[in-house]
Amino acid sequence: MPADYQLKLTAKTIEDAAPKAKAGLQQAQEKLGFIPNMYLRMANSPGLFEAYQQGYAAFRAESGFTPAEQEVVFLTISRLNGCEYCMAAHSFVADTLSNVPGVVTDAIRNDTEIPDEKLAALAKFTRVMVEQRGLPKTRDVGAFLAVGYTERQILEIILAIAVKTLSNYTNHLFHTPVDAAFAARTWKGPRGTACQNGIVK
Repeated sequence: MPADYQLKLTAKTIEDAAPKAKAGLQQAQEKLGFIPNMYLRMANSPGLFEAYQQGYAAFRAESGFTPAEQEVVFLTISRLNGCEYCMAAHSFVADTLSNVPGVVTDAIRNDTEIPDEKLAALAKFTRVMVEQRGLPKTRDVGAFLAVGYTERQILEIILAIAVKTLSNYTNHLFHTPVDAAFAARTWKGPRGTACQNGIVK
């Protein structure tokens, strides 16, 4: 959900971005064939943009989670934060690149039960970490470890929360428009009401 205030900073381009941000924009153009609207806005702060890109890449490459599990983590955090842009983008990636079953992605989007025990446990623990500000109960950690995850992956979820905080909050303040590539997975979160499972406050 967008913030009440909208930043007046304009979206950057490869031509007018600072050198550090320009490199990130060029990399996105080469890899994706377009530059996501979020990146063009993040580029107003080269430090923020660099931190996001490095953290995102590290989580993707080193977290020990499968691509599908990574998407569950990112979608769960983005839904908790009510980020309409990231929900659309990660739903698209889940559908086309990360091999997430559509019923799993839709369950997260709709705040319904995830029909996969391990992925459900992952989403639940991610939610606990966000809602409890990194203070899970012993029983929460036990349930997470019991389905096959590791203590190190708790730290990786913290990395994902940091990465999504950067992107979700940026999108809130910019009211970032969803790219055409992600438009089929546009998501509108509830406004100011709690969902059944406590995903959106």
